Amino acid sequence: MADNRNRTALLVIDMQKDFIHDDGLVRVNGGRAIVPNVIKAVQVARQRGFLIVWVVREHDPQGRDVELFRRHFYAAGKVGPTVKGSVGAELVDGLVIKEGDYKLVKTRFSAFFATHLHFLLQGAGINNLVITGVQTPNCIRQTVFDAVALDYQSVTVIVDATAAATPDIHVETFVTRSVLVPFYSTVSALDSDSAFTASASFRWLLQF
Repeated sequence: MADNRNRTALLVIDMQKDFIHDDGLVRVNGGRAIVPNVIKAVQVARQRGFLIVWVVREHDPQGRDVELFRRHFYAAGKVGPTVKGSVGAELVDGLVIKEGDYKLVKTRFSAFFATHLHFLLQGAGINNLVITGVQTPNCIRQTVFDAVALDYQSVTVIVDATAAATPDIHVETFVTRSVLVPFYSTVSALDSDSAFTASASFRWLLQF
């Protein structure tokens, strides 16, 4: 397991104030409840020697780099979600980037799309990923799909450190919306080998 620790990265996705705070411009309703577990996951990852990658959105003030369906948020006179340098783009309290961590900016759902994440992980010898953050059917799922397509050895979603707009949507993503089979686990299991040796019953189901 010592080798696995050195070859594992924790991805913390979109845990920013605009997504998590009650007054966030694109608040994910389930986000605030998972903050303590994401903090715990980061603590465990540090103890285990994982690379920690903070995946965030930081957008152009005019919204020129956002998806078409979001551009109305950035109309003239508006401060859109997670604009670079804005309060809404900051990580929520309790989550702090430290020396040795890596901050990655994305502009789409997947942390791999149009970013250098894969090259970073390859260069660091990473082949196991642990995923936390928001939100499950969008950024979490798309990142997982791309990680599997890129042949990462294991892709583990921490089910109690990820969230969606509602608990039902969160659960549905694991049970009925997936067409791939990464593992999912819990924060408590992350501190043991079981996070990487989940049984078949802990796999996402091959259902549509």
